Amino acid sequence: MVNLTIDGKQISVQENTTIMEAAAQNGIPIPKLCYLKGINEIAACRVCVVELEGKEKLITSCNNVAEEGMVIFTNSPKVRRHRRNTVELILSQHDCLCVTCTRSGNCSLQKIANDLDILEIPFRQELEHQAWNRKFPLIRESTKCIKCMRCIQVCDKVQGLNIWDLEGTGSRTTVNVAGHKTIDESACSLCGQCITHCPVGALHERSDTGKVWKAIADSDKIVVAQVAPAVRAAWGEYLGLEPEEATIGKILDSLKRMGVDYVFDTCFSADLTIMEEGTEFVKRFTSGELKERPMFTSCCPGWVRFIKSQFPHLVRYLSSAKSPQQMFGAVMKTYFAQTLGVSPEKIFTVSVMPCVAKKAECEMELFYEEYAGHDVDVVVTTRELVRMIRSAHIRPDTLKDIESDRPMQEGTGAGVIFGATGGVMEAALRSAYFLIKGENPPADAFKAVRAQGFNENNGVQEADFQIDDITVRTAVVSGLGNTRALLNKIEKGEVQYDFVEVMACPGGCVGGGGQPIHDGEELAFERGKNLYDLDEHANLRYSHENPDINLLYQEFFGEPNGHKAHMLLHSDHLNDLANGR
Repeated sequence: MVNLTIDGKQISVQENTTIMEAAAQNGIPIPKLCYLKGINEIAACRVCVVELEGKEKLITSCNNVAEEGMVIFTNSPKVRRHRRNTVELILSQHDCLCVTCTRSGNCSLQKIANDLDILEIPFRQELEHQAWNRKFPLIRESTKCIKCMRCIQVCDKVQGLNIWDLEGTGSRTTVNVAGHKTIDESACSLCGQCITHCPVGALHERSDTGKVWKAIADSDKIVVAQVAPAVRAAWGEYLGLEPEEATIGKILDSLKRMGVDYVFDTCFSADLTIMEEGTEFVKRFTSGELKERPMFTSCCPGWVRFIKSQFPHLVRYLSSAKSPQQMFGAVMKTYFAQTLGVSPEKIFTVSVMPCVAKKAECEMELFYEEYAGHDVDVVVTTRELVRMIRSAHIRPDTLKDIESDRPMQEGTGAGVIFGATGGVMEAALRSAYFLIKGENPPADAFKAVRAQGFNENNGVQEADFQIDDITVRTAVVSGLGNTRALLNKIEKGEVQYDFVEVMACPGGCVGGGGQPIHDGEELAFERGKNLYDLDEHANLRYSHENPDINLLYQEFFGEPNGHKAHMLLHSDHLNDLANGR
């Protein structure tokens, strides 16, 4: 242990604890902008400086270790003067248009400036303007960038894609897309981790809420919305709701109050995805097709974008099943339109998703009889949903629990856990077991694929399962840097699996790029526990026992992996790759 004094308080901390961590452990917060533990510890912003007794120059607290006998002042007059001057300089290169910023009220720079009582900027403002494709799902506001380097480090160290880089020198140093490319030309997976780790509003998703409001106002449109499993685990964080209060039923109620005509839970189509993907896996596994390479899940569009740009030769091993979002959209434009007796063109499908990549995924084309269009018309993130709730002046405490509309009302616990890493694998194995043996396994028979030991295993969870004389070798991985490492091992023959689940975002969809942002906090695994708890207490825990799914097959699709199901619920990834999609 090391003994030191911080702001007159004598404390003891373990060796190799930074001054910032030592202060935080003892209730003394030190402001910061660039620091991310284990990812970005470069002391670039200089906001976290403190005064060390006996030393003339101030030192940064984020990367200097606490030492025996240190006397530290985190808020001395000298520190305050320096910190204020530093923030004023940062603000001179920031547009400060807080009222039109998506991060207003949730911005680290805004909070620090307010805490320092900065009411005017004494320096000439010099803003950098870079061209950007505003139609791309990820938007960069160059006039807001504070050059903290977080986006670069998260993309490099966590996701391994190296999309961002520094360019220029001296005071003109800035962040831009690496290799002098445009964002469209880059290999961006749209995971959105750069957005959730940006301390300001320099990175954000393209706002599509206006399209939803326009459709709601159009009397010729029937607006149908679906809400992803991971959204219920996070939306209440911005609205002051406890996890047990922030139910899916209240989200559905908020959408109805906005004017949406029909509301559904994407858990329904997660179950539909399991029926298609589980059936596909059993068929490919028993035919011997997976002896060389495993079948990979295909429900994460960030992962699908990644494999197409980084490992195109492995695309043939992706499941052909569409994601739950796209399957629901296809069902809306076909089965549901027929149920209502209207043309598909009248149906306007809205997805509420925890994901930025879903905004690009919904551009997939759908052809059915005379209809040519999209499964899903617009995607809004969890953050956009909250903005819409606030825009509609809906008080969260007035929301009621309501049910999904029929005929696609039921969802199972297997569908709910899709939002957490390992959830797709676990749900698929429950139904694959049934398809092979004709009976249900214990509902928790496949818990070994859950993300226990995630960090220790480099984001990979391996498990083998015995079904009679059959052994199924599985792996679950989240985070694209971890995914690249795992694929390289598979390529070298160091590991061999039959079935692999991949999620682009660490922790799965619950940690998606469209989820609420809490600067410096990682909540994915806490949110995931919420979903597993919902599964544990669900009335139905097997996708193949969903009565509304079974009715859908009886009335419309016939059987899983049948001709009609393949036409509407599956993709040709190789054809998409050949056509640059």
